[in-house]
Amino acid sequence: MRRFLFILLIHCAVIQLVGADTIPPLSLGGYGEAAYTRNYYSDQWQRYTNAEKYRDASSHGRFDMPHAVFYVGYDFGKGWTFGSEVEFEHGGTESAIEMEAEETGEYESEIERGGEVALEQFWLQKSFGRAFNIRAGHIIVPVGMTNQYHLPTEFFTVYRPEGENTIFPCTWHETGISIWGRTKNWRYEVQLLPGLDADRFDSEGFISGGAGSPYEFKIANSYAGLLRLDNYSVRGLRIGVSGYYGHSFNNSLTKNAKYQDYNGAVTIGTVDFQYRDARIIVRGNFDWAHLEDSEEITKFNKSMPSASPSPKTAVASDAVATGVEAGYDIFTHVPRMKADNQRFYVFGRYEYYDSMAKVEDGVMDYGWCGKRRMAVGVNYYPINEIAIKAEYSKRFYTSKYNDEPSISLGVVWAGFFRH
Repeated sequence: MRRFLFILLIHCAVIQLVGADTIPPLSLGGYGEAAYTRNYYSDQWQRYTNAEKYRDASSHGRFDMPHAVFYVGYDFGKGWTFGSEVEFEHGGTESAIEMEAEETGEYESEIERGGEVALEQFWLQKSFGRAFNIRAGHIIVPVGMTNQYHLPTEFFTVYRPEGENTIFPCTWHETGISIWGRTKNWRYEVQLLPGLDADRFDSEGFISGGAGSPYEFKIANSYAGLLRLDNYSVRGLRIGVSGYYGHSFNNSLTKNAKYQDYNGAVTIGTVDFQYRDARIIVRGNFDWAHLEDSEEITKFNKSMPSASPSPKTAVASDAVATGVEAGYDIFTHVPRMKADNQRFYVFGRYEYYDSMAKVEDGVMDYGWCGKRRMAVGVNYYPINEIAIKAEYSKRFYTSKYNDEPSISLGVVWAGFFRH
């Protein structure tokens, strides 16, 4: 990480010293989010198993840095380009070693800040033309709408849409190969990837924990394929579909012979769209995912040792997520603001998602995994790259559980320093 930041500083210094006209085709950019939320419900993990006890719980507040991403790209010429993204989630991580006077001078390691740091993209690409490109390395897996359009200026809510962010890895990134291209009205992408790891599937997140690896390598005993198509035939409208298929059970580090006949096939189908004109933006998605052998995966994960990275919980056979949001720019009626390219969207969003939409006979169904959520709020864009967001949202459950209202504020940005 220090080496990455050092290189980034050197690039910026070169730009200042020799001038923009003589700089190689270097791209620098990124995006980031800072958020505050007040949740008017209990934050105890038992709030679903003993809902009545927490019906009148006090509210709690949280500050967060959901994502801070820095991008570096380079055009080598002759169709060869490089791209990379380093992502800090929830502020990154910090640790320190201290000598504790209260504990007879013992050295003690402490975690001072939670979060994650990840290499989200790191690829080389050869372009043969607008319609045919080959990209290899660590790449984004464009399953669903949020993985393909995950910048904070590409959705209205303070946090990423909950449904896709719950049941899928998000942002989903794997090491693999991509072939993609664009014609007048179509964009296509085909990818070959390592399969997910069924060890880390769980009740609330379905397959979302199965990407990446907790080890210093990615297990790739089984593989997966993806196809995504986007159509732009109607002015202002984009309609996209994506499909994914791959085995997951063979990618366990510790799988025993008892389960050798099960493959844990993951099948995903999604549809999403966006319509945009001078005043209105409407977005929507529908996602369905199916996991074969979920009962055997549940048994296997629950049998794993406590030190394993598996959540060791029940896993469903099917999950769904669907949602729609719409925003209207009221500054189109304010000539001074419109002339200054400022925008002020009033928006609403509704979504339904269930990480245990269907379970096999031997798997327990947790009813609280099915959620309906609504959100209303505003997005103010003083310039195109920056937005200030505010929203009121509420998750709705069946009567057995307590609803979960909250208010959130956020400041986000996305753009290039040099491109």
